[in-house]
Amino acid sequence: MNPKSEEVPKSRWQRGIHEIIFEAETPAGRNFDVALIWLILLSIFVVFLESVKSIREEYGAILYSVEWFFTILFTIEYVLRLLSVRKPLRYALSFYGLIDLMAILPTYLSLLVPGTHYLLTIRILRLLRIFRILKLTEYISEAKVITTALRASRRKISVFLLAVLTLVTVAGSLMYVIEGETRGFTDIPTSIYWAIVTLTTVGYGDISPQTPLGKAVASLIMIAGYGIIAVPTGIVTVELSKAVKNVSTQVCPECAAEGHDPDAVFCKYCAAHL
Repeated sequence: MNPKSEEVPKSRWQRGIHEIIFEAETPAGRNFDVALIWLILLSIFVVFLESVKSIREEYGAILYSVEWFFTILFTIEYVLRLLSVRKPLRYALSFYGLIDLMAILPTYLSLLVPGTHYLLTIRILRLLRIFRILKLTEYISEAKVITTALRASRRKISVFLLAVLTLVTVAGSLMYVIEGETRGFTDIPTSIYWAIVTLTTVGYGDISPQTPLGKAVASLIMIAGYGIIAVPTGIVTVELSKAVKNVSTQVCPECAAEGHDPDAVFCKYCAAHL
């Protein structure tokens, strides 16, 4: 394949749509994102209202029409996003592409499965785009920093979760032996559930130890819980401090990737011209 074919610019109308929909550094792009955020919030608010029985009985038809109005708007926006990139399938399968699709599917599914339109609250995930706007106003680093930090800490978090799983298994089994079935610890899985609830300091209170030894073990688990909760926070915090850097909101027109350096001319992922 001729490498220059990748650099052939899209038509003028595609470039214009791409600049408005994907770019947050231009006035038009920023205004579009702000308007989009308000539409998302309003659409979610309508779903909330429609779930209230008294409001639904009186204004159900109006709210149903409004839900479809927002869905059609977001459907048009989704189609425009696909049309403004060189590889629509790549964008459709990307993180934001899947979220955009899930934001409109529940309304259409409600035609086949009544009640699924309440899943429209998933549209709130689209507010992740707000990080690109806040980046411009210097209030917060771009979401790329958080993603990078979480990805960098995933192995440490996995080891930590494995250690916690081992601890609650041992603690649950021990409590099953100490308390027994007559005091609510009917089996080892139930005892492990109690250990998880206790270790995380949730404390539902549906199961509690009765014997002095059981209470002593429970006390140790509670104290350990305070220390354990701080571990993942520290891991992610360290990775965040490493990941903080100045990134651009420029979106690649080829692969829809973000997180480029401010002075980047070519995409770091597919080498397309920005």
